[in-house]
Formats: sequence, C-alpha cells, structure tokens
Amino acid sequence: MKKVKFRQPGSKALYITLCVGILAVGIASVAGYRAAVSSITDGLITPSDEADIPDIDYSAVDAVLSGIQKDAEDNVPADAGTTSSPENAPASDETPVGEAIVDITDELEALYYEQAIMMPVNGEIVNSYSGGELVKSPGGVWRTHDGIDIAAEEGTSVKAMTSGTVTQVYDDPLWGTCVVIDHGNTMSGFYFGLSAAPAVAEGQTVNAGDVIGTVGSTADIESDLGSHIHFALKYQEQWIDPIGYIEPMK
Repeated sequence: MKKVKFRQPGSKALYITLCVGILAVGIASVAGYRAAVSSITDGLITPSDEADIPDIDYSAVDAVLSGIQKDAEDNVPADAGTTSSPENAPASDETPVGEAIVDITDELEALYYEQAIMMPVNGEIVNSYSGGELVKSPGGVWRTHDGIDIAAEEGTSVKAMTSGTVTQVYDDPLWGTCVVIDHGNTMSGFYFGLSAAPAVAEGQTVNAGDVIGTVGSTADIESDLGSHIHFALKYQEQWIDPIGYIEPMK
C-alpha cells in the first residue's frame, strides 16, 4: 500500500477525521439494514399467523409408545449394569424385555387374525358366482350358482374367511357336510362339501384362518366337478360374489 504524505499543516488531522466519519457512516448503515430486515421478517410471521397453524394430536400414539416403553423399563432389573454372582442374584418374577416384545407381537398377530379376510382355501375357481342368473351345472341341471367352487385336494384344510361365530353344522343330502358362520355386520359364510366330522361346533368363536374342517366329497350335487369346496356369502340376506368381496380387501 502506498504511504500517504501530509505536506500541509493540519492535513493529517483532517485525514483522520474524514476516515472516522466514513467509518461511522458505515456502522450506521449496517445497523439500519439489520433493523429494516428484522422489521420485515416480523411482519411476515405474526402471532396471529402462528395461531392458525393446527396442532397435531399425537396423544394416542404417545400413549401406546409410552406404555410399551414403561413395560420395558419396568422389566429392567434395578441393579442392571452391576456385576453380581449367580448364586447371590435375587429371584425375580418379572418378565424379561425380550419376552415382553414377544407378547406384544403375539397380541398384534391375534388382532390381525380377528380382522383379516381370506379365501377358505387356495385353488382355482372352477365354477363362479352366477349373480342370480340360471346356469347349467356340470350335471346338466339349470340353476343359479350362488357361490364359488374352489378346487382343492381332498383333505385340504378349510379355513374361516374371517372372525365370527359358528351358527350351524349339519349334513345336507345335496351339499354334504355344511358349516355356516356368522361373520358379523349381517355377513354370513357358507362352507359346503366338507368332509364328515368338521373341526368346529355350533356356538364356537373363530378367527380368520382357523381351520373349520377339510375338503371332502360329500356334496353330491356338484360331484362332477371333482374335489372342491363350495363357498358362498350372504350380506343382508342377499347372496353376493365372494370374490368381489374378498379380493378388494387384500
């Protein structure tokens, strides 16, 4: 930097005064800029705007999480982190944390099978729901087909579509061994063509996936179809298509 030389008396003092003045103006400008920005931002976000932001209620989730956390904390021994010999360890009836997690998993699984919806057997649909229309059966008889026929090997487990209460277990001269389940909400399931001696009794409560019997060959009216289960649904006392009901639920 080039050195400034002062040739006139008092020039140095004047120069210093000028520099100080410039510096003061700069400081004042910065302060004014910051004040202006602060005023603008305060105007953008006001207390009234903040009040308009909805509060999300996480109380239900927090209650569940805190309950799980509390269960885990309650099951941690008071002397955790200290070393003690096995022979001096106090006996405890408390459930270990790992077992508590397993219990929670079991409860969630049980809840799922109370609400799940599934086909009673997995197999090809060999005869579909006719929707009230007359169709010719394999035996040459014209009739409505109020359910679906699902092919499965004889002896295959037949499962409850969803949770419910068994209302009827009986033998029919045409449909063979039959089980009827009240699935709630005016929905009833009809499981026909089971093998003799089904696995449930009238009044029994079942969950989705519970075995109610096995595929049999007791339904003479559909014996020409081979081994299968006839499955039908009634909603509000009207036959409905089981596939149209179950498939969208998956």
